[in-house]
Amino acid sequence: MQYQMLGQSELNVSRIALGTMTFGRQNSEAEAFEQLDYALAQGVNLIDAAEMYPVPTAAEFQGRTEQYIGNWMQQRGCRDQVVLATKAAGPGEMVSYLRPDLHHDEANLRAAIEGSLTRLQTDYIDLYQLHWPDRKTNFFGQLGYQHDPSADGTPLAETLRVLGDLVSEGKVRYIGLSNETPWGTMKCLQLAEQLGLPRIISVQNPYSLLNRTTEVGLAEVLLREKVGLLAYSPLGFGVLSGKYAGGARPEGSRLALFPEYKRYITEQGLAATDAYLALAAEQGMDPAQMALAYVNSRPFLGSNIIGATRMTQLRSNLASLQLTLTSDLLAEIEAIHQRYPNPCP
Repeated sequence: MQYQMLGQSELNVSRIALGTMTFGRQNSEAEAFEQLDYALAQGVNLIDAAEMYPVPTAAEFQGRTEQYIGNWMQQRGCRDQVVLATKAAGPGEMVSYLRPDLHHDEANLRAAIEGSLTRLQTDYIDLYQLHWPDRKTNFFGQLGYQHDPSADGTPLAETLRVLGDLVSEGKVRYIGLSNETPWGTMKCLQLAEQLGLPRIISVQNPYSLLNRTTEVGLAEVLLREKVGLLAYSPLGFGVLSGKYAGGARPEGSRLALFPEYKRYITEQGLAATDAYLALAAEQGMDPAQMALAYVNSRPFLGSNIIGATRMTQLRSNLASLQLTLTSDLLAEIEAIHQRYPNPCP
């Protein structure tokens, strides 16, 4: 395993992190324990969760992911070996069951952190993240930004003050953002400096061969400000593994169970995927490992968040760390990207 400090923090995190949003819906507790045991044995120390997990989120399942992780840490006695990350939900219809009038204000953030601490059976979170912005902006693949200051939600300064209080109280060690824009990232950094508040150390955004929009504006912010990218969906919901090629929907797979998740199966996305699959075949590489190795190689990466429903997937995904992409192969990847630029933002 490879490690590096996450942003300007003392968190020495594994280059690959374990995402857990399948725990409690696609994966049973026993299967979650098996994944967590294996990942930890392989040197993975960053475990990422969220209060709304598992996904798809629903009131009857919500919280199971954190409960499973909490039970695992208690039974294994391994809390001190884990860099534990979780997230507080923002406003939105899909999580309206969580709390009335969801915002990133003190009442909501305190309710969120207390719930997560209870389920995770710990008294502190290493990295506490805002799952998506309170304000109206583009995330989850949205395009065509429409400026609406009346929908800004909780002022960022107020949100950061609350998070700062949680850090002072010892409930949170470091803070991060998720599904955030370059403006939002820079604004949080600016406010932290101006107001003497905790500095964000990471941004958890989608990044893969099908979505390299991070490179447009956010990458410069990450590198100049020393903030780490926690890349999620590095395989585009598994599409880049090739398992959905030709319209296949393997039994038990995410798209077979939840066909509404169409973000990575657009016409251009599928065309780009076919090109990457062909390139991997020419190179004699596993396509998922090639796609993950590309993400692993990025200079702004803090950690690459992989997810799996089967142990064979987890073992293969972790093995991507052993793969080094040559300059010639990177050039061929770039050529495909030029033909199909960011088909699944």
